[in-house]
Amino acid sequence: MVRVEFLGPIQKDALELEITNLNELAEILQKDKELSEWLQNSAVAVNDTMVSSLDVVLQDGDKISLLPPVCGG
Repeated sequence: MVRVEFLGPIQKDALELEITNLNELAEILQKDKELSEWLQNSAVAVNDTMVSSLDVVLQDGDKISLLPPVCGG
């Protein structure tokens, strides 16, 4: 099982999912209208390491973080 965390302004509780790669996660999250808007602009980290491919293989216990773009000052 992996844990999916939504950071910054994404107002969603963390999810615990039985998935094996980020492609599966993308399919699940695209079904949520609120989240689908964030997916195109958000960065993704697996175990605090940024990733750019949806083909990343996930292991039991991995933490996935969705990092939306933010403005700072």
